[in-house]
Amino acid sequence: MRQEIIKELELITDEEKRVLSGEKQQVVWDIYSSKDKFEVDAKRLIRQGEYLSVRKHCRFVDFPEHGHNYIEILYVCQGTIANWIEGERIVMEAGDILFLNKEAKHSIEEAGIHDIGLNFMALPEFFDIPLGMLNKDNVLAEFLVSVLRNNDTGSKYLYFKLGHEPVVDNLMENIVMNLFTDEKNHEMINQYTMGLVFLQIVNRIETAQKNTQMNYHDILIETTMRYIDQHYRDANLTDLAEDMNQSLSVLSRTIKQETGCTFKELLQEKRFEKASMFLSETDLPIADIMVACGYENSSYFYRKFKEKYQVSPKEYRKQNK
Repeated sequence: MRQEIIKELELITDEEKRVLSGEKQQVVWDIYSSKDKFEVDAKRLIRQGEYLSVRKHCRFVDFPEHGHNYIEILYVCQGTIANWIEGERIVMEAGDILFLNKEAKHSIEEAGIHDIGLNFMALPEFFDIPLGMLNKDNVLAEFLVSVLRNNDTGSKYLYFKLGHEPVVDNLMENIVMNLFTDEKNHEMINQYTMGLVFLQIVNRIETAQKNTQMNYHDILIETTMRYIDQHYRDANLTDLAEDMNQSLSVLSRTIKQETGCTFKELLQEKRFEKASMFLSETDLPIADIMVACGYENSSYFYRKFKEKYQVSPKEYRKQNK
């Protein structure tokens, strides 16, 4: 981003002056919401009839944990911005981009005078054009589809550690200038420009995977394991893929890459974990345990159980009861 814009962004805002003067030693909450609970309200920050707004992150004060009723895109222009999301500390550097859906709650550590972050606040309608510019088979498109469908099983945030990418910097600068100057057709221009930002991000995911930090796969695997834990009796990869708005092939491949096991192997491991627990801690008949763990074919159950534990279910119960 050009230095003249950075210098403009470094200027102390009225909100920051109130913090520095000691008049307010915490975030001026009335600016962000009319409610008592910490949820930033789009109506306070996005003009009526528009889909996107931008606001410089308030420095010199910790921003407490809060949610939003819109989609937030945090872009770091200079310095560092440290977020806490779901118990994880994420230190963003210049050029990095963080997407937060409406379910995400995060807090932000106090930023210094040279730490410049921009918060882009977007309503779902803003993403109609950018999403249409993306191929469906990538994590960013999947994230946006999940957000727009209000699917709470998807990722709550995406973090792209891009560093200084001149093309992305220039595109983000164009969006900022359009918002500040309020030019004719600026809303549509910004939608297409954001679509170009998304395409640049996707290109860097595909061509520089080692240099792109994402938390998406970790959350995807966590969701998969939670699903198996809760639905081990009748868990189905196709159903899970539909619930998570994932293509079956992408989900299957990701599970294998991240865990070293297929979905079927993870499910079988959970089922046998439950079966061994029932055998050692209850007096349920083995046939009932088999059904309770999702098995209908007794010969298959007995064969696989013995392969894993080297004893039959009956012998396992005797040894562990």
